[in-house]
Amino acid sequence: MRDEEKYTNTEEQLLYLQKLLDEEDTAALNELFNELDILAIARTLESFPAKTRDRLWEYIPEALLGEVLAEVDEDIRADYIEDLTASDVEQIVKGLDAQEVAEVLDVADEEIKTTVYASLDQEIRAQVENLYTYEEDMVGRYMDPETVNVKQGVSLEAVQRYIRIHHLLDDDSQQIMITDKDKRLLGTLTLIDLVKQPQESTVDEFMDDAPYTLNDQMKVSEAAALLRSKELPFVPVCNSDGLLVGQLNAADVLEITQDDADMTLKHMSGVSDEEEVFTPILRSAKSRGIWLGINLLTAFLAAFVIGQFEAVLDQIVALAILMPVVASMGGIAGSQTLTVVIRGLALGQIAGNNKQWLYNKELWVGMLNGLVWALVVGGISYLWFSDPLITLVITLAIFINMSLANMSGVLIPLVLKRLQIDPALSGAVILTTVTDVVGFLSFLGLATLIIL
Repeated sequence: MRDEEKYTNTEEQLLYLQKLLDEEDTAALNELFNELDILAIARTLESFPAKTRDRLWEYIPEALLGEVLAEVDEDIRADYIEDLTASDVEQIVKGLDAQEVAEVLDVADEEIKTTVYASLDQEIRAQVENLYTYEEDMVGRYMDPETVNVKQGVSLEAVQRYIRIHHLLDDDSQQIMITDKDKRLLGTLTLIDLVKQPQESTVDEFMDDAPYTLNDQMKVSEAAALLRSKELPFVPVCNSDGLLVGQLNAADVLEITQDDADMTLKHMSGVSDEEEVFTPILRSAKSRGIWLGINLLTAFLAAFVIGQFEAVLDQIVALAILMPVVASMGGIAGSQTLTVVIRGLALGQIAGNNKQWLYNKELWVGMLNGLVWALVVGGISYLWFSDPLITLVITLAIFINMSLANMSGVLIPLVLKRLQIDPALSGAVILTTVTDVVGFLSFLGLATLIIL
């Protein structure tokens, strides 16, 4: 690669790749894809629409194709697998670990799954089938079922010899599990202690006999919050009986955290989990249309409230001009609170009696900001319309709506979570309805009482 064509960040790499595609520089494209790691290739594919992506598949080294497929977004993987035969998929999954095989086969049809299963190594097949017993949002679905574990009482020298003979360690292995004869986890041993401590010592002398573990049935979002708070790059996974069933490595932990953040961001905007930047038009339109329809129903509810005050609007045009200000200020105030609370729930920071403290805090924040901005908007309204009654109405309405918006920003996600509904998915729609209805009701209701 020529010096002037070197790239220093992702955007430059993208521009360089587009240039190579335009020039049809096959040699440079092959060189580029041979330099990129698995994650970089996957993110590169996700940065192009389907037609361009099809061209890029030709330049991915064949040995990396299976790992790349396991890494890309599900929609992209499904589109690629759709055109392959069972024989093609067999070649792709050959040499992959159970996690990667499960990811690839998850989007294949049943006929291909059955054929590929028959070709898998018996141990890998058993691990894949075990992963499929878990729901997609459980820790067990994300874990690596392959662990390096030894029995208690074994010497460190014997463990080293065992690992060397069987080639057990890889880039993901960070600790060795100590188990009893039933595979019940007793402790973990770091690789540093394995090498540093006297070789005649047993694993029992230096193992951590109270390692932090995750239950395989735990919701992955809860696991993400725990792992972030404890900054753990590695965690054993056990079932309800304490038996070791897998492990979460640094890459798994990162994937859980990224997926959790990604889903929260998408849900807050009413976008489906599967949608990515270059999802086809019809698929994107369909996934977004559902929430647009729900939002339309809530908008009609707000319109219905406005319709109840037709008489006052007919007489005082200024009210129609100022109405959007009331709804907008309440909407922004509520959204700020909603975002903070949803983030706190995702991080596991909100529970027990601190909910009451949070509620009181946001109420006072809403009242303080409501008072300040109510006076600002009231002053502007007076300068604009020179009507003290209209000024009084909008000042009170802004204060009421902003105060209630902050309260709603706390209550809505907490209630939704109690009902086992994702607050990020529907919280914003409900909050918008509340702030619109309360804003219009307070503004027009006060106008009816004070002015008419």
